[in-house]
Amino acid sequence: MKTHFLKKSVDSLGRLSLEAFKSASKIPVAVVLDNVRSLHNVGSVFRTSDAFSIERLLLCGITATPPHKELRKTALGATESVTWEYVATTADAISALKKEGFQIIAVEQAEHSVALEAFSPKADAKYALIFGHEVNGVDQEVLNQCDTVIEIAQSGTKHSLNVSVSAGVVLWHFHTALHA
Repeated sequence: MKTHFLKKSVDSLGRLSLEAFKSASKIPVAVVLDNVRSLHNVGSVFRTSDAFSIERLLLCGITATPPHKELRKTALGATESVTWEYVATTADAISALKKEGFQIIAVEQAEHSVALEAFSPKADAKYALIFGHEVNGVDQEVLNQCDTVIEIAQSGTKHSLNVSVSAGVVLWHFHTALHA
């Protein structure tokens, strides 16, 4: 007998209200955007950060901040649910996060990187995940401050994934490992 798949209604998904989401526990992950130039990418990272209940989002350098029409187009309200802050430089963000006990991890193609699937997040640790500029990636000076670099395996002809896609892949991995 053929299974019939009935699309779920929004009401049946059981999502939290904005107020309940803000007070709900989050996974111990901060996302750092290092000079991400596309407003659509920033909005997508907001939305993905909401979906996977990250602790906060740090927008650094040229990365756009809310409110902005183009950012709102892809964030779909996540600028209201995700805790975020602007930090002038990624180096300043890293310094503050290190003082708070975060392990600093860049998502980049680099020598001595660790394959994402080989990295096992620990429930008793806090992680700051750095995603870089669409063309230049994570700045080398930022990489020099990192504890680890994670790389997403790829086998096609392109050299990299879109930054918002990378964020989705990596945050899903962390959420799956850390979500209670």
